[in-house]
Amino acid sequence: MEEQEGRMIWTHEYVQIYTNGYGNIVLLFEDEKEKPLAVGRKMNEINEEAYMNGYNWDAFLNYYLAENAPDILKSIDSDPEAGTYAAYFEESEENEEKAKRFANIIISLIENEEEIYKILREKGDEIEWD
Repeated sequence: MEEQEGRMIWTHEYVQIYTNGYGNIVLLFEDEKEKPLAVGRKMNEINEEAYMNGYNWDAFLNYYLAENAPDILKSIDSDPEAGTYAAYFEESEENEEKAKRFANIIISLIENEEEIYKILREKGDEIEWD
């Protein structure tokens, strides 16, 4: 595939959506930014397996999407790293909307973190942690 210049689609303090010039839409969640990092620390206090690096955010988000937005989960390939989580979608208008929905899910979870903590307390043993 011929490389084209990527474009920024959407940006937030810790979530960005952009095209990468290779036919993908990328959602990037920077989990080491202040708010997600604080939420991640609390998650680890609740469940010792939930050490929230990119790999465990991948595990948590896969669980959450399977329960709440399976259409998004079916559309992504994830690429977690130590300090980031990236989800790749094939570039299309439909997937751009899914990426925006996914970004809003992440932001809603981080900003309303009690929902995360409730899931960890009630279902944390069902999540396939790294």
